Amino acid sequence: MGRVNAVNAAEPFSSAESRLRAVPPHALVATAATLLAERFDAEDVTLLLADYGLTALQPITHLPHTSEPVSAHDGPAGTAFTGQTPVIEVIAGTTAERVHLPITVRGDRLGILSVGVPAASADPAAILRLGEFATALGHEIAVAGRDTDLYLQARRTRRLTLAAEMQWQLLPGRGCARREYTIGAHLEPAYAVGGDNFDWSTSADHLDLTVTDGMGQGIDASLLTNLAVSALRNARRAGLALADQAALADQAVYAQYGGKVYAATLLLRFDLDTGIVHAVDAGSPQLYRLRDTGIELIELEAQLPLGMFEETPYDEQTFGVEPGDRLVAISTGVHGTRSATGDVFGERALRQILGATRQTSPHETARSVVAGLIEHFGSKDLVSDAAVICLDWTGRVIDAARPTSAGA
Repeated sequence: MGRVNAVNAAEPFSSAESRLRAVPPHALVATAATLLAERFDAEDVTLLLADYGLTALQPITHLPHTSEPVSAHDGPAGTAFTGQTPVIEVIAGTTAERVHLPITVRGDRLGILSVGVPAASADPAAILRLGEFATALGHEIAVAGRDTDLYLQARRTRRLTLAAEMQWQLLPGRGCARREYTIGAHLEPAYAVGGDNFDWSTSADHLDLTVTDGMGQGIDASLLTNLAVSALRNARRAGLALADQAALADQAVYAQYGGKVYAATLLLRFDLDTGIVHAVDAGSPQLYRLRDTGIELIELEAQLPLGMFEETPYDEQTFGVEPGDRLVAISTGVHGTRSATGDVFGERALRQILGATRQTSPHETARSVVAGLIEHFGSKDLVSDAAVICLDWTGRVIDAARPTSAGA
């Protein structure tokens, strides 16, 4: 490999983005390899996407995918993915190095871009430009998912059940980040999940977040949850208040099922200015707040799940979050799961995991909770679905001259 072409490397970044946008969805990886060769003398460019279970990174090739996956937690690529920072791997017997770059889109961790470059070119400035390129590629992959199954199929190490297919298509992603907060979320059993769901939407001044646990298993639970989540989104997008969103979704589920099944749901709306959180607890998901070294279960008024009775009224409650707080919401499949000996996973084990992972990212905390649940249960084939959302609250710095409607 020769010395990096400094002129090409310094070309306007927008030109690379334009070339990525111009190619067919299936050609993104090949085009990325061409661009990196032109700008960095790169060789052996590999795109790896995280699977649904967040256990493996699957190299992207043409269908069918035949390359062996690598660990999402160990080795250079796994370390880059878990730590969300570039990792440089020295290639023995050569003058080349491999740079493993996280691909993350607005807080949603997609995978890793691995790029072989001459060792002399792996300086901090080049790593920064490579990181920018990886981010641009990630955005294109996210958009390309509308038009091709290539990248979705690469995320699965085995076939999904139909119920799981429906649930993963319903999710907004597995992470989201803004200046005010960072979200990480996880679902299990990843390849057979049926009724659990998480959802969020952000605006200029608010974050809406829900955790839904549809009654039952398999396709029946997935259909129920799809109806509940779609009704909640419909109400939210109509500008309704949180309690009214719950009431509308309750009516939609009851009208379809007549109270025979229902969906337990936790609805939260965060005011980004003040940290005031409006909440409706319509069922069994639990919410924990970590502040400094303390862990507390936020006691909300337990109201009826969506669809249990006709025209159920719902009331909102409020509580506050402060910069540095962490919130963890869990579905019934987490706090209600029993081991082979009948022991409930429960609050004690959960508190131990939350305390041990306090300094890790929200994504890793959510994954660790599920990993602890699987260990407690003794198998990855959980009887009930498990959903975990972890949110780190940074808050917003408010101009002292700007009026606010409520205190923190």
